[in-house]
Amino acid sequence: MVLKLYGFARVTCTKRVRVVLEELNVPYEFIVVDIFKGEHKDDGFREHHPKLIPDPADIQRTALFEQAASVETSNFDPAVSGLAYENLFKPFLGKEPDLHTVETLQAVFEAKLPGYEALLSKTKYVAGDEITLVDLFHLSYGALLKDQGYDYLESEKYPNVARWWKDISSRPTWVKVDVKA
Repeated sequence: MVLKLYGFARVTCTKRVRVVLEELNVPYEFIVVDIFKGEHKDDGFREHHPKLIPDPADIQRTALFEQAASVETSNFDPAVSGLAYENLFKPFLGKEPDLHTVETLQAVFEAKLPGYEALLSKTKYVAGDEITLVDLFHLSYGALLKDQGYDYLESEKYPNVARWWKDISSRPTWVKVDVKA
């Protein structure tokens, strides 16, 4: 039986799952759920949400992963997803971005980059020297930064961040999943 993935190709969360499946070479059938038609709100759609249980086999690796996941969840995702909402999603919905919120989120994210630079000066990836889900989780919203005109992840000011970003964003699995149209 082939895994069935329900989602919309351009949605960041769908991209996160797809890039992981591609990285792991897991065969899957992609079933489009058209969010513009409200298909994601159908009662039948909710039954397809998976429940994931982690397997902490290696305590050291698990600890590094959890630390990195906390960094992504606390320091990256809130600011970057907030910027995408204000600068990309709101205009798409016919709403005006809140410029004060944009400025605040920019400042918050800029303050986090030195921490990423320090972390990535010691390791190849955010949870050590092997790529993990945490690195892949940065891709969907990180890619939207460039669409907004930000070069945070490619700036010469943060060479280790730029090296890491170039590495993860050029992976064939992400290139395959990063649908723009």
